[in-house]
Amino acid sequence: MSDLLLFSHANGFPAPVYGLMLDALAADYRIVRPERIGHDPRYPVTPDWPHLVEELIARVHAAAGDARRIWLVGHSLGGYLSLLAAHRLTDSVLGARVAGVVMLDSPLIAGWRAHLVAIGRRTGLDNLLMPIRATLQRRKHWPDREAVLAHFQAKPAFARWHPRVLQDYVEHGTRLADDGGRELAFVRETEYAIYRSLPTTALSDLAAQLRVPVAFLAGARSRELRHAGSAATRRLVDGRWTWIEGSHLFPMERPLETAQAIAAMIARMRPADSHDAASQAMRAA
Repeated sequence: MSDLLLFSHANGFPAPVYGLMLDALAADYRIVRPERIGHDPRYPVTPDWPHLVEELIARVHAAAGDARRIWLVGHSLGGYLSLLAAHRLTDSVLGARVAGVVMLDSPLIAGWRAHLVAIGRRTGLDNLLMPIRATLQRRKHWPDREAVLAHFQAKPAFARWHPRVLQDYVEHGTRLADDGGRELAFVRETEYAIYRSLPTTALSDLAAQLRVPVAFLAGARSRELRHAGSAATRRLVDGRWTWIEGSHLFPMERPLETAQAIAAMIARMRPADSHDAASQAMRAA
């Protein structure tokens, strides 16, 4: 009976883009990955993301099966949603099987920074904290896959990606358009709405109420982490913190290293029990 690992992607990057990373974890976990969070009309994007959390919880219920343990793992947006879902599931029967959360560069925004984001939403200054303006200006159409690849290879941020991940983004981050070309698979307006409705105090306030362990993988050159600060997140994870070389998008830059770090954090959080002890004894023998 394998553990379930439910992975939630970052804003703007459909789950298949993480295929190389998740394939590396598939030998030890049953992987489930919602493909495009925020695009199901049953779960609209609204302030603090309550419906997106409901969408993720519905995925957990549908995928749980006979898994003895459920690990919620997410990158950026996905890390926040994993944390919120774990909290929402706390008192449910299924919640007893949620064993831990791994957040990939999803820093909590607390204190004066949270107040600044709230003010920014009313004044438009949140454009300075998050890539909101760039989201609406993002190119969304290309004549073919070759043009998509050339476009992103020319961008420094994407040029740092693992070649296989970039190819997956060409294939799964875009889709066939009505005119036979390629268009962004993640709707720009949905990406924008997600950024503008990011929970702040809703996340930092629940930290003390969580009953499951939380781990954090941090990009050593993450601008997002620098802007958000790390104090609130470090209090949440209680030492379960690992640096990975790279930007906020380190899962795309170093997918195999990220997979190893996720597995290591899960092993660190996994509760010891008789079944695990017996398995370890058999391997040692």
